[in-house]
Amino acid sequence: MLEDLCSHQESLSMVAAPSDGFHGSQWRSTCLLPTEEQKRDVGHPGRATLDESLGDRSPWEEELLGQIRAMSDSQRSRVLEAIQHRIEEHTQVITIPGGSSGLGLQLPRAGHWGPSTVFCLQLLWKEVADPGIRELLAPLNLEPQQPVEKAFLFLVYGLILRECASSDLVRRHLMRLLELSHQTAGQREGMAVASGIASSSHLQEVWATLEHLGRTRVLRTACTSPDYQEPYADVHWRWVSSTSLLCYGHMALHAGEHILPWVDNVISRMVYYFSCSCYDNILETSFLSAAVMLVKALKQEHSTRRYRFTQIPELIQCLLAILQKEPNFLATLFRQKIILVIMELSKLRPSLKPVVKSRILQTCLQSLYMLPPMEMLKSCLPPLDLAPDVMVLYQKSMQALDLLLQTFISENKSMDEMCFLLQHTEPWLKSDKSHECKRVVQTIFLLLKYVVDYVKLTDEATPSMLGHQIGLLMLLWRDRDPVTQSHSRQCIYLLLQLLIQQKGSMGQFMHLNKMKNFEAKALRRSEMKFYNLVKALDRSLTPAQHTQLILTLLGGLCSHDHLQCDLASQLVLMIFQNQSIKVEQVAEILQGLFQELPSIVFKNILQTMMKAVTMLGTQHTQETVEVMLSLCHPSERQVLPLWKALASNNQLARKVLMLLYMKLKLRPPKELVRLSQQAELISLLALGTIYELLYTREYKATVRWAFAGILVGLLTQLHYLFELDVVEGISDYQEDSLEVKPLSPCRTCLEALKGLFWTTNYWEVFAYLQLLRGWELFEHLETYTEGVTLLARAMAHYDCEVKAVLGQAVISLKSSEERDNIVAILVITEFLNSQELTQYMSRRAMDNFLSLGLSSPNQLVRAMSLKGLTSILMDPKKVVLLRNQLAGLLDSFMGPEPQDLMGLMEILGDILHSLGTQGIGATSIRMAQHLLSLFEDEQAPVRGGAISLFGDVVHSGGKKYRPALKRQAFQALVPLLFHLVDSCPAVVMKTKLTFLRCAILLKWEFRKELFGKLAWGHGLGAENDIFIYMVESNFGSYHQFLMQALIYLGSPHKNLKRMAMKFIGGILQDYFTDLCFSLKRGDLKIFKKYLEVLKKDSDSVSRRFYQNFLEDITELSKFVRQ
Repeated sequence: MLEDLCSHQESLSMVAAPSDGFHGSQWRSTCLLPTEEQKRDVGHPGRATLDESLGDRSPWEEELLGQIRAMSDSQRSRVLEAIQHRIEEHTQVITIPGGSSGLGLQLPRAGHWGPSTVFCLQLLWKEVADPGIRELLAPLNLEPQQPVEKAFLFLVYGLILRECASSDLVRRHLMRLLELSHQTAGQREGMAVASGIASSSHLQEVWATLEHLGRTRVLRTACTSPDYQEPYADVHWRWVSSTSLLCYGHMALHAGEHILPWVDNVISRMVYYFSCSCYDNILETSFLSAAVMLVKALKQEHSTRRYRFTQIPELIQCLLAILQKEPNFLATLFRQKIILVIMELSKLRPSLKPVVKSRILQTCLQSLYMLPPMEMLKSCLPPLDLAPDVMVLYQKSMQALDLLLQTFISENKSMDEMCFLLQHTEPWLKSDKSHECKRVVQTIFLLLKYVVDYVKLTDEATPSMLGHQIGLLMLLWRDRDPVTQSHSRQCIYLLLQLLIQQKGSMGQFMHLNKMKNFEAKALRRSEMKFYNLVKALDRSLTPAQHTQLILTLLGGLCSHDHLQCDLASQLVLMIFQNQSIKVEQVAEILQGLFQELPSIVFKNILQTMMKAVTMLGTQHTQETVEVMLSLCHPSERQVLPLWKALASNNQLARKVLMLLYMKLKLRPPKELVRLSQQAELISLLALGTIYELLYTREYKATVRWAFAGILVGLLTQLHYLFELDVVEGISDYQEDSLEVKPLSPCRTCLEALKGLFWTTNYWEVFAYLQLLRGWELFEHLETYTEGVTLLARAMAHYDCEVKAVLGQAVISLKSSEERDNIVAILVITEFLNSQELTQYMSRRAMDNFLSLGLSSPNQLVRAMSLKGLTSILMDPKKVVLLRNQLAGLLDSFMGPEPQDLMGLMEILGDILHSLGTQGIGATSIRMAQHLLSLFEDEQAPVRGGAISLFGDVVHSGGKKYRPALKRQAFQALVPLLFHLVDSCPAVVMKTKLTFLRCAILLKWEFRKELFGKLAWGHGLGAENDIFIYMVESNFGSYHQFLMQALIYLGSPHKNLKRMAMKFIGGILQDYFTDLCFSLKRGDLKIFKKYLEVLKKDSDSVSRRFYQNFLEDITELSKFVRQ
């Protein structure tokens, strides 16, 4: 590691820097590569020699130092002036090939007194007039042989300054040296070398001189851009900041045991000058060189580990800034050197804060992982004179990264630190680029291998994010790159090994090794070889880690790579099948899945996840339901696929509805519910969900099974909402509106109540209330009880789940909640009129339940209980009394001039309802015939009352008289059809219901469709459909309908008359052939008689009808039989 740091010159010397008249290349030049001699010398050329010369000095060096020490200050001053003069005249920049980087000084090695050095001293000899100094140099036998090496001049300069006793002399001559040009790399390095050597004896003087230089020169030139081309730009000082950085580095290198008191000041100046100077290759190279020297100096000082540094994060930030500016190709070892320097700095006290570590990791990983793929690394290089070995550069850079990570974990031997490091690899584990993924997985593998082999984690921390990182690695198990695939699996084994080691479970450890060996020998790719590993993870991970693992796999479902999606879904399914999910995990897992559902691309993946939800729901039904209720408002429907998944199992679907019913009953009193909390009430969420599930095909059978409970729950829920005064929006609902708006709680409850009957195919009950506008009774608390009564009556009439609902009502009657008692007693009292009630419950049991209601604190409950106890079912003797009363009333009703006809019809209707299953026998036929005659009464209330009562009568004769009543219903069809356009809206409403009830009694084929047209149809289209349903449901009766309709051609009511014309016209057009066989001559004469009346009618429509159909009548007469 130290050797790598010391050999940083090998890379730094490959960086171009401007020489005289040259202002830097666009790229870091790779045409300036190290010479073979430099490649052999892994040390810093110059500094390594300097260290050696200062340590094991050769005889000539010892002699030179002896002569320097023998000089007086005045002699030393003259020699220094001579060197300054010689350096100024030295216009040619002498550097090693490719070494104009600021580090290109080639000083002689120890014991090698080369010709250039000899000539250098000879020149000095000629420059110095003092015979004594010449005598000093004479014993060296100097003879000119080749051009001077300026580097040696700086070395001698520094040595002389170091040996000077006068501080003033040191400051003066050092300042003069630093006032020379800073344009060339050799000059900057030489000044730094001389300053560093001098600082070993005059640290404070050198520091003061550099401070002065900083104030007077560095800050003045700091903002001068390297590209600044004004003719008066002072290139002499342009790179003075780079010189200063090198000086500080050499100061640190020569400070020895004095480094620590000065180190923070040195670092602060380095950071400041780097930050405020204009950035270029020269600056970054100088800064890195200084940082390398600083680290080397600190590494040599034994007390460094006890010192608390204050400027390390700032220094690291500057190094990271250099790293970020590296081009996206590999031509130097800059990346390696920077990472190694940071690695050494991270070992110092105090430990780096997580935010600093995080920046380091992000920058280093990005700099290396984003390099082009290996096969493209060489081709990405710019044109070079001598191309570097890219593979070597890459391997060394990656090794530096591995060392950095190993240092981090060695400094903090904990699982938390491991997770922290792995956390920063996440963006690359998710990368779509194969080479990036391959690099990061290899890095993780090497790190884990190092930790398993050499590091013993000191704590038993169980960070939850470890599960997330395991999940990311698992998603690479089917990566298309076999290396990535292999390393990802090995990483999981290594992480498992760490977890098992933490727990100290030897049995699990042995099992893991066996499993690892077995899977290593597996020849075929099979999902079964994942199973044991998944089980091992289930056993080894904490619930929090296990949850994070699953959430990460769920995130993999959204990939556009089908292979990865399929792997993620199969792994999740495998985990769920293993029944390893604990109760406390359910919420997070479902929330995670819910968030990912909209982004899943592939249909088969979605189907697999629905299977997983089914398994989870089976294992943790209650928790699953509770979480799904909280995911979003039911009306948003994004959660609907999850509910559907729970319905794939019939038993599970029943449990779900039972739980929703129980949640519906969680109704806190109004006093405990704040206004802001109303929307969050669990009962309202359950209500909204039930409403959605009613219209979900998968729950159709289950809803039918739970019909009674849902019905009573919805009725009591509506009453509860009235109690909370949450009635806003209940009356504003428009069924035919195309605008989609969320329903209010009350409206949701009412629509759910309606939907319950419609979706379970109890549409007759729905229609009964719809056509009587009975659903509107539920919109107000004042009419709520009437609505429940009417609904129960319709259910009893059509035998709609009477047994099950009765059972639920009995349970509710025993409840301590008043609203439950109200709904229960209203339903029970109406069911007492059901034909089948006695099959489900004995009179004694019913008597007991009704008697229970008499003790209720609620007045309505007591009154309705009393009414039930006095019903015919409970007191059969009343049947005779009511029938006798009915006979007397019928005499008055059918008399020539009955008084209070409306009152009579109302009483008759009540008696019919009270008699219930007992019926009125043959009397029903007489009543039906008389009521039929009242359909055309001039008074609209009478017409409406008669039509409504007719519908009750035709259903009150019992099985014996049903055929006769069917004939009466058939006779009423045409009048009822025409009264659908009655001038009175109330009559129309009653007509619709009676018309439908007749259709139901006559068992038409399209009854449900007929109701739809009656309830919501408008215009000619609806009229035509109703006409077709009626005529087609009564095959062969066309001539009867025609003869009935003729009477209305003379009706004084224009609506009825025109409706009759439409009907007759339709019969003639559509069923002409049938009429030819069914009509008789006498019928045709009657037809012509009614038609002739229209010929002279004042109404133009009537006359037009006559003209249009006269030809049809004439044609019809040709075919009608006698």
